[in-house]
Amino acid sequence: MKRLLTYLLLLPIYFYRNCISPFTPPSCRFTPTCSQYAIEALKKHGPFKGLWLAIRRILRCHPWGGSGYDPVP
Repeated sequence: MKRLLTYLLLLPIYFYRNCISPFTPPSCRFTPTCSQYAIEALKKHGPFKGLWLAIRRILRCHPWGGSGYDPVP
């Protein structure tokens, strides 16, 4: 069940990376990118904690937020 939920959460991220992201300029403030961070967080921590980490990371991506190297804990 946990693997299925993780897979379902990864589908929109892969869609974004393959269909939407190529048409927008690179603008991520962090390394790895937010989408790569979300994929790593979901694979490493599972659907619940991984989703929480991904949402927190996306919410930090604003002009007054941080930048630089930010690995998945």
